[in-house]
Amino acid sequence: MSRRARTDVVIVGGGVVGATCALALADAGLSVVVVECHEPPPWQAAQPDLRVFAFAADNVQLLQRLGVWESIARGRAHPYRRMQVWDAAGGDDLLFDADRFGRSELGWIIENGLLVDRLWAALPAAGVEVHCPARVEGMEQDEHGVRLRMQDGRRIEATLAIAADGAESTLRQLAGIEVDRHDYLQRGVVAYVDSALPNQATAWQRFLPGGPLALLPVAEKRSSIVWTLPEDEAQRVLQLEEAAFNRELTRAFGGRLGELQLASSRAAFPLRRQLARHYVAGRVLALGDAAHVVHPLAGQGVNLGLRDVAALQRWLAPSAQRRGQPQLSPQRLQRWARERRSDNTIAAYSFDGINRLFSNDELHLTLARGRVLGCTGKLSPLLQLFWKRAAGV
Repeated sequence: MSRRARTDVVIVGGGVVGATCALALADAGLSVVVVECHEPPPWQAAQPDLRVFAFAADNVQLLQRLGVWESIARGRAHPYRRMQVWDAAGGDDLLFDADRFGRSELGWIIENGLLVDRLWAALPAAGVEVHCPARVEGMEQDEHGVRLRMQDGRRIEATLAIAADGAESTLRQLAGIEVDRHDYLQRGVVAYVDSALPNQATAWQRFLPGGPLALLPVAEKRSSIVWTLPEDEAQRVLQLEEAAFNRELTRAFGGRLGELQLASSRAAFPLRRQLARHYVAGRVLALGDAAHVVHPLAGQGVNLGLRDVAALQRWLAPSAQRRGQPQLSPQRLQRWARERRSDNTIAAYSFDGINRLFSNDELHLTLARGRVLGCTGKLSPLLQLFWKRAAGV
C-alpha cells in the first residue's frame, strides 16, 4: 500500500466517542482524520436533546485535559450530588452521597447534542481534518495500513483506522469483526418531566418488574427519564394521552417527587447487549458502541466508550516510542484491546445480571433483592467500591 498522503489515524464516526478520540489522539501528536456521514445540527438551548448521559468524574477529567469541558459546562451541564436506588417490591434504599465520598458532585447530566457541538467546535484548532458528509463503502488493508473508499469515490489512507460509528458499525463489519448479541426485548422510553417536588439534585432509580425507571436531574424540578419497559408496554405508553402517561409514570415512580408531568415529546430505543469478539483486526480498531453496547440501567454506555479513548491515548502516547515500540505498533493496540475488552465485558455482564435480577416478579428473588440493596448501603467499603467502579476513579 502506498505511503503517500497517508495520515496516522482515520476515525469513522464523529459522535461523542469518535470526536473525543480525535481530540485525544491529536493531543498525543498524531495526525487525525474524521469521517462522518451526517453533519451534527447546532445545539440549541431552547430545544433540549432527549438523549442525555450521566457523565462520570473520570470522563470530565478527560475532557478537561482536552480543553473542552469549560465550554460544555457553560452550555448546560447539571451536577448531581446523590443517587438513590430502591426496589418497588420493598426493602431499604441504596443511597450514594457526594459528601460521603468527599466530593462536590457524583457526576453530571449532559445532553448528547451539546457534547457533540462542543467537541466538533474544538476539532479545527486541534488540527483534525473532517470529511463530512462522507460514507465509507469499502476497505482494504495490509500490515502497514488501511485504505478506505468513500461512497463518492474518494480514498483515505491511514496507518490505523478506528471504528467509532456505532452499534451497526460499517467499518467493524468491513474489517470482519464479529459480535455476540442479545436482545433484551425491552425499550427505553425517554422524555423530560416536571415534578411537583424538587428532585434534590439526585439521580433516582426504581426497579420495577418490567425494568428500571430512572429520573436524572436537569433543573430543580425537571428531570430526564429513562423508563425501561417490555417492547409492547413501551409502545403502549408512547401512545397514551399526556394525562394518562403522567398518571402511569407518577405511579411507577411511587410518587416520591409528587405528580410528574410531561415537559417534552417522548421517544423510545431498543435495548440489547452486544459485544465484539475482538477489538482489533489488523490495522482496524473498534471502540465505543462499535465494540460494546450495554444495558442503560447504570448509565455507563458513553462512560465506557470514553474510557476506551482515555486508555488508547495512554497506550499511544509518544512515550511509547521510548520503550522501543512505534506509537501505532500492533503490540500496543493489542495491549489496549486486552485491557478494555476485559473491563467492558465485566461491566456488560454485571449490568445484564442486575437487569435480570430486578426485572422480574419471581417470589424468591423479590424477597431477597430489597435486602441486598439495603445491606449494600450499610457496608461502607462495598459502597465505595461500587461508586469508584461507576465513577472510574
